[in-house]
Amino acid sequence: MTDAPVLILPGLYDSGPEHWQTLWERGHPGFRRVIQREWARPECADWVATLQGAVVETPDAVLVAHSSACALVAHWAAAYPGGRVRGALLVAPSDPEAPAYPEGPTGFGPMPLGRLPFPSIVVMSADDVYVTPERGAAFARAWGSRRVDLGDGGHVNGQSGLGEWPSGFALLEQLRGAL
Repeated sequence: MTDAPVLILPGLYDSGPEHWQTLWERGHPGFRRVIQREWARPECADWVATLQGAVVETPDAVLVAHSSACALVAHWAAAYPGGRVRGALLVAPSDPEAPAYPEGPTGFGPMPLGRLPFPSIVVMSADDVYVTPERGAAFARAWGSRRVDLGDGGHVNGQSGLGEWPSGFALLEQLRGAL
């Protein structure tokens, strides 16, 4: 089902013009970014409600989450276990319980650790400042996700110099094709 719709879920502050999520959205007109009302000081419950609305409008989508949006997906899955999502690519999950987590967002911690009710891949980096490798691996195990370790890739964002990140897009296509 490589034609499964895709919902792009940026993390805090949205994804800038050089972020791979933005580049994927530009290159694939069928990909839809979920626009949150508040990017800098969000309340998790608001983000969950916005995601639920997008899922209702785009059933059977694959979610492509970055950073705090990975926590969003975990919170959404806990709140809407029967939600119609086909899978999720969860990239660089930040740890809302870690000291490095930015001030401003509320309700993202504690991180839900229930198994996700859909296939998922967690992509993580050994030198991500927002999550330790051990904690990222624990998230992947708890969620029942396949884990992909990039080695040193920073926060896997626009500053990581990934451009369109073709290897990440290949993971998305693997996930979409396996559905």
